[in-house]
Amino acid sequence: MGESFDKEEPVDELETGMPERVHMLVTCMVDAFYPAVGISVAEILEAHGISVEFSPDQTCCGQPAFNGGFWSDARAMARHTLDVFSMTDGPIVVPSGSCVDMIVHHYPEILKDDAEYMSTAQDVAARTHEFTQFLVDKLGLTDVGASFCGRAAYHPSCHGLRSLNIREQPQTLLAHVDGMQQVELPCAEECCGFGGLFSVTMSAISGDILERKLDHLIESGVDLLVGTDVSCLMHMAGGLQRRGSRIEVKHIAELLNEHG
Repeated sequence: MGESFDKEEPVDELETGMPERVHMLVTCMVDAFYPAVGISVAEILEAHGISVEFSPDQTCCGQPAFNGGFWSDARAMARHTLDVFSMTDGPIVVPSGSCVDMIVHHYPEILKDDAEYMSTAQDVAARTHEFTQFLVDKLGLTDVGASFCGRAAYHPSCHGLRSLNIREQPQTLLAHVDGMQQVELPCAEECCGFGGLFSVTMSAISGDILERKLDHLIESGVDLLVGTDVSCLMHMAGGLQRRGSRIEVKHIAELLNEHG
């Protein structure tokens, strides 16, 4: 992956309609706990001729502070993120629906009275896309050449599903994974119980919701659980580990980057 520091010229598009370059907002959890997810996103895009730029100046998008009611802190983090990405042109790709929701819907909300940053918030929001959304809706890709031998279930994360309407995009990509059998997860659209700070401040309720989700998952007999947000996946992977389950857990980018 290349690095971007200075203001860039507008992105030209290839004859295929694909941009020559995108910028990745990698998210805190991917950076700290699941770097393979960010690497997978970059490798998939680069395999299709798209250069991936990553600015090391990026930090948290501010979602935890926003959800906790600390809007002043969230605004400070939002402004920093906007400063970083205002130095770029072209699409911004994020392997997390929750962070995309923060940028697309809540940056304009919390900065609506900030004359200096409001237009920048709107510009960055318009350029920001969740990974599967970008592949399917923007690039028109449905088959990236992935393969996996086994049975897999997909968990739709709440922010992506309800705030960004990410429903068909992951399923379409998974349907084209060679050798994989998709299994419908019972009550798939129910929350896994993570909910960001909710899992900390209301841990007992969060745990009960998780146990219900894991019951359905284990009963489905799958080998692999796939999702689009590592926060939900981390929550469920921890529960599976405590139960002694052998079900693997992968972000969809990791699965789509497997080639037999």
